[in-house]
Amino acid sequence: MAIRRKTKIQSAFSMSSMTDIVFLLLIFFLVTSTLVNPNALKLLLPKSTNQVAAKPTVSVSIQHIVKKNQFSYHINGEKTPTAFPYIEDRVVDLLRDSDDPTFSIYADKTVPVEKVVELMNIAKRHKFKVLLATAPE
Repeated sequence: MAIRRKTKIQSAFSMSSMTDIVFLLLIFFLVTSTLVNPNALKLLLPKSTNQVAAKPTVSVSIQHIVKKNQFSYHINGEKTPTAFPYIEDRVVDLLRDSDDPTFSIYADKTVPVEKVVELMNIAKRHKFKVLLATAPE
């Protein structure tokens, strides 16, 4: 006498666990990836553990040329520097139609605080928000 099973073994493969894994990987890569900043300048930014998610509409980079002890200002990652007296006019023109006027300052580690404060004063005069860019720790 042969023993028979009441339930049949299903040979089908369930894809639901595979889709869960793919979905979790997708979320992982979206969270861990960072947006590439289009700045063409290589700056050594100070390190910080605090990161802000706000998106500035204009970026101003200050590069210190140590050999000549000069500073060059670049707006939105442009290769050609802008003289400091023209920075204020350019930033105001770029942020004129913005709902939330915000600009970020990318200052090299060797740039004195005085140069950064000069840019912050421009923001204060025109009531702009300012972000000081740092590298993640």
